[in-house]
Amino acid sequence: MNKFKVTFQPNNKTVEVPKDTTVLSAAISCGVSIKSDCGGDGVCGRCKVVVKKGEVLTQPTGMLNDEERKRNIYLACITTIHSDLEVEVLPESRIDPSSRLKGIYSKSEEIESKEAVSSDKVFKHSPLSTKLYLELPPPNLNDTASDLDRLFRAIRKAQDLPVMQTGLSNIRQLGELLRGCEWKVTVTLGKRNDTVEVVLVEPQDTSNKNFGVCFDIGTTTISGQLVDLNSKKILGTKATYNQQASFGSDVITRIIYARQNEGIEKLHSAVTGTMNLMIKELTVEHKVNLNDLTCVVCTGNTTMIHLLLLVDPTYIRREPYVPTANFLPVLRASEAGIIINPRGLLACVPGVSSYVGGDTTAGVLSSGLYNETDLCILIDIGTNGEIALGNKDFLVACAASAGPAFEGSGVSCGMRASNGAIQKVKISPKDFSVTCSTIGEAKPRGICGSGYIDLIAQMLETGVIDRGGKIKLENHKRVRDSESGKEFVLVFKEDSASSKDIVINEADIENLKRAKAAIYSATAVLVKHMNFMLDDVKKIFIAGGFGTSLDIESAIKIGLLPDLVRSKFVFIGNSALAGARQMLLSAEATKLAEEIARKITYFELSVDSGYMDEYMAALFFPHTDLNRFRPRDK
Repeated sequence: MNKFKVTFQPNNKTVEVPKDTTVLSAAISCGVSIKSDCGGDGVCGRCKVVVKKGEVLTQPTGMLNDEERKRNIYLACITTIHSDLEVEVLPESRIDPSSRLKGIYSKSEEIESKEAVSSDKVFKHSPLSTKLYLELPPPNLNDTASDLDRLFRAIRKAQDLPVMQTGLSNIRQLGELLRGCEWKVTVTLGKRNDTVEVVLVEPQDTSNKNFGVCFDIGTTTISGQLVDLNSKKILGTKATYNQQASFGSDVITRIIYARQNEGIEKLHSAVTGTMNLMIKELTVEHKVNLNDLTCVVCTGNTTMIHLLLLVDPTYIRREPYVPTANFLPVLRASEAGIIINPRGLLACVPGVSSYVGGDTTAGVLSSGLYNETDLCILIDIGTNGEIALGNKDFLVACAASAGPAFEGSGVSCGMRASNGAIQKVKISPKDFSVTCSTIGEAKPRGICGSGYIDLIAQMLETGVIDRGGKIKLENHKRVRDSESGKEFVLVFKEDSASSKDIVINEADIENLKRAKAAIYSATAVLVKHMNFMLDDVKKIFIAGGFGTSLDIESAIKIGLLPDLVRSKFVFIGNSALAGARQMLLSAEATKLAEEIARKITYFELSVDSGYMDEYMAALFFPHTDLNRFRPRDK
């Protein structure tokens, strides 16, 4: 079979692939990440590349205009390779994980102020793995216990522990190790379900060096924290885009892709590759040795956890929608391809159902919703948005497929909530001048979720758009025609960090409108299904990766959140990551998370006869029924 070399710019990476391989597949093979929200179906138009040298064969598509075709621009997913190639990935099609890892949050004092998690519960400090320094009495003729019994005896003397186990590799090295260090050792003890495992035996005292990481694996975004397991201190936090976006923007597209040849392996490698890069960055920045990283806790929706563990997610999307597992045993992190101490442990927050995963469990845990007396709602605004309703007596949850618009993906100038992201917007009603506030007060690079919410609210208030989301402002320098309908310019290129205009177009507004409609309608239907009214809710926890700038007033103005008394709203940041961290640091929290997951009842929105009517009614700003959004005491 003929093979050809393909070089990708600006990465300057080369790969050799068989003839008829798609450009997108070749890019993935050599670690070049290209946006492809549709998972390679040729319908999203986001995987644009320039073929600078060589021959290709492509399919007809309406996603490219004549000017782009003249410039040799192709869609990577439907273009096959027929010679050696040099390909340039266009800037708008690139996904660069390394650049997005920097500048989010790195100091513990920063993240503590940004993560206003509501729960007052302080769990007993009992990490997933702990280190214990021991000085064993050497054997003699009066004490001939085996080396392993001697070790277990000393551990039990120091701590009252249940059944213990250890691996064969530890036993093989034990005799020489104990004698070589004069019977002074540090044992790493890991909680593995109903037993305690002696994970590692090290010479001398290393008990002051014990670290863990926790991850929230979102459909669009992955967030992670490095934690000192002894002091409970958060050493650093990072967030970046989930590289699985190259295979599709939503879980259904990725489940379908997983059935293709080597599809699940590629999806698995994409997420573990991102996580390992984050771990490397965190440990280097904070001078932590990887061998001292002894455990990981991960949360995410059910599909993300299946793909992390290389478990077939096929039946999540097939009726009756049953996952392979919701509750997973504690595993060896290396089994999932996560690079920490080779014998380090991996725990996953338990999920509820195919579409309500461990991220919801973690959010209910960290928010304290499970312990509330009054009726409360947790709304996690993300690509796979989840809503949980209840209190200490009951918990019910549903999932709303909102899409990635509020996470900075699927919109023309979207980005994560990191330095340079526009997070607040003010439009003058007189001359339509725009004032933007950015994270880090940096030069604007794009717009994050909270910025889009503010922007839509301001455009509505000043009459730039109508309630259907169409741009009505005419004969103004900020409004012009584009391939995606009219567009409104927030920042002109001379004032932006990217040297490009930062805009919002009518296609972006449509994506944002559908996303907000999904969240609002799911919330309204869930409350109604349980025979309550929205006014019965006493507290609304708002979770999501918005940073600190989500404006509740703007969110209500566009119809994302219900119009309730403002004092009821509590913004709690990334509640899923906070819950994963609680499990990392406490066996008590882990046990409670399992109880919460078993307690939550899953409600399938699609079986509710009124859901589609509710969703369609929400496809206006703020809503078709304006009586739901009325002046009230704020």
